[in-house]
Amino acid sequence: MSNDEAKLILDDEDFPELRNEVRKLCEKYPAEYWLALEDEPPESSYPTEFVQELTDAGYLAALIPEEYGGSGLSLRAGSVILETVCEMGCQGSACHAQMYTMGTVLRHGSDEQKKQYLPKIATGELRLQAFGVTEPTTGSDTTQLRTKAERDGNGYVINGQKVWISRAGHSDVMLLLARTTPTEECEKRTDGVSVFLVDMREAKKDGMEIKPIDAMINHNTTEIFFDNVHIPGDAMIGEEGKGFRYILDGMNAERCLVSAESIGNARFLLNKAIKYANERVVFDRPIGQNQGIQFPIADAYIKLQSSDLMVRKATAMFEAGLRCGAEANCGKYLSAEALWACAEACFTTHGGFAFAKEYDVERKWREARLSRNAPISPNMIMNFIGQHVLGMPRSY
Repeated sequence: MSNDEAKLILDDEDFPELRNEVRKLCEKYPAEYWLALEDEPPESSYPTEFVQELTDAGYLAALIPEEYGGSGLSLRAGSVILETVCEMGCQGSACHAQMYTMGTVLRHGSDEQKKQYLPKIATGELRLQAFGVTEPTTGSDTTQLRTKAERDGNGYVINGQKVWISRAGHSDVMLLLARTTPTEECEKRTDGVSVFLVDMREAKKDGMEIKPIDAMINHNTTEIFFDNVHIPGDAMIGEEGKGFRYILDGMNAERCLVSAESIGNARFLLNKAIKYANERVVFDRPIGQNQGIQFPIADAYIKLQSSDLMVRKATAMFEAGLRCGAEANCGKYLSAEALWACAEACFTTHGGFAFAKEYDVERKWREARLSRNAPISPNMIMNFIGQHVLGMPRSY
């Protein structure tokens, strides 16, 4: 997609210079680049060149303060970067974790940890792309995770399993959530969980095993096994047992960033649908003249514009230091649904050609389906809204 095509339905851009620079970078990585990676084996299917260029340009260090070598930009600016990456047909998911995982270090890490890790993350010397939370037996119930971190002298020993951990094979350090106090000994389910910054290079030598998962989307996702993996005590971020709230503290920022990706992907698909609907002629008329094609595209556009406003509101509230859990969750829900509407409209508009990889519809259509479930499912969002916003009894 060219720079001009990407701006087809944008008339209210903020950060226009930033968007244009990101677009120029992304133009070097067309559909052929991403489709070719899907045919590669797991060990070589990561967009290394693309991520490296984003790193070299400073975009992945956008949210790291200048004192640690980053750009010190706002959350909205970071969202614009990821939105534009996706709008251009590239994959923000290949590297987006670095933007929000580093926030845990920044907000809750010690001065020594910040000085040790943040400058190296900013330059790309260290890659922080892995976020070790999800487990095969607990799913969305993070409070019941079974990966344990038991004290061993001045450090800890990790045992357990994580699943759906994207980019683990391409990360030097990982943010890991593990239980340090058994659930039955805790007053609250959210107590007794700690967060660690694990040096994966050392952990691989000491019992950590990474296995790729063959999935429908090329997110380089894996499962990780910990078998008596020793980590030093200074790998812990913040206080022992308070890791769950540290992670929650960064969830609203994550919601805003991934919602911006959904909006970018939605624009990509909507632009393709509009272009094809105007160009494709059947029965001596462009198919976009038919209400069966035109109305779903218009409906998707309305949903996209509405979700964009909610995501912008949530981001602005986060930056102002206001409580924004409801807005961030609403933005995540609405942007994913808008993306799905755009994906379906684009797929229907292209008809049988949507199945052909050369039209580059099915790749983003698969991304759209994932966005409805990850990194948080719509059911969990409605649980949150029902209980914490509307004051109804806890449903789970």
